[in-house]
Amino acid sequence: MRTIVITGGAGFIGNHVVRLFVNKYPEYHIINLDKLTYAGNLANLKDIEDKPNYEFVKMDICDFEAFYQLMQDKHVDGIIHLAAESHVDRSIKDPFTFAKTNVMGTLSLLQAAKLYWESLPEKYEGKRFYHISTDEVYGALELTHPEGIEPPFSTTASSEQHHAYGKEFFLETTSYNPHSPYSAAKAASDHFVRAYHDTYGMPTIVTNCSNNYGPYQFPEKLIPLFINNIRHRKPLPVYGKGENVRDWLYVEDHARAIDLIFHQGKIAETYNIGGFNEWKNIDLIKVLINTVDRLLGRAEGEDQNLITFVTDRAGHDLRYAIDSTKLQRELGWEPSLQFEEGIEKTVRWYLDNQDWLDNVTSGDYQQYYEKMYKDR
Repeated sequence: MRTIVITGGAGFIGNHVVRLFVNKYPEYHIINLDKLTYAGNLANLKDIEDKPNYEFVKMDICDFEAFYQLMQDKHVDGIIHLAAESHVDRSIKDPFTFAKTNVMGTLSLLQAAKLYWESLPEKYEGKRFYHISTDEVYGALELTHPEGIEPPFSTTASSEQHHAYGKEFFLETTSYNPHSPYSAAKAASDHFVRAYHDTYGMPTIVTNCSNNYGPYQFPEKLIPLFINNIRHRKPLPVYGKGENVRDWLYVEDHARAIDLIFHQGKIAETYNIGGFNEWKNIDLIKVLINTVDRLLGRAEGEDQNLITFVTDRAGHDLRYAIDSTKLQRELGWEPSLQFEEGIEKTVRWYLDNQDWLDNVTSGDYQQYYEKMYKDR
């Protein structure tokens, strides 16, 4: 039996990874470790909370002593590290929290793992520390497309079509150039992970992923926020002119990639995970409006008038685009969903789970779990 700790497992990407591992590997003991900040919600995991191979531990990753004790008590041999502060706007207002959680929290996990694993007779044999990062650490890409070639592209488009649009893509060898407190903190944590391999021989892996979308995403992020606003006919605030381009990946495809890399990825390697699926923000928003309107029985595009353009965000990167060729070539991973199919599934989920959305936007879920753990 392997004991795997997944940090941030009550968050958006984390709950999908936890669910996949618990259901796919009944012989593993999966520990979901989460502080339950505003973005962590155990309601995301109701369907697996009674599984015999699943355990939840409420813990701050910055608490070195507590995590070191957990490593020893549970005989942890694998860590999948997703816990992070991740919202750029929040990082601009409160950079200290992002530095503490993303940098010092990661360092706390690394040092605890090092001390425990080095105390064992087999030391690092069979162990793995897998750190999930972001494409934002690379900075921004320019739009250098030939005239007449514009996104969006279907995920069935060839990599050559995407490369024709933007000559530059983020590769695993791209130099770091973070532009926000969030991406700077993630970049620092990436460097610590690699340093622990180079200095101590710790078996580490780092992945950098493009924007995720899908069920259970906290509704401060663009897609769930706008789905909810369209439903209630609230304004849709778009930064600048909506020209910023992002590469989107369905969250379950990211979870599959994490599973594959954790088990088959090479130690000390970096893998980029992306969908070759670039969309301008304004085009994505129009797709969301059309989809929500259609599924609610409104005239398609009826709510386009909800779009309002607002002052652009400080340090707003123009374009992110991941080249995931290495992951596809070496491990055989590729996205399973076309973007149109993924958006349809995503919009339907949020419309069908309005109670979950209302509970999250009201903050009631936090009060429930705060009382639960206070009473223990």
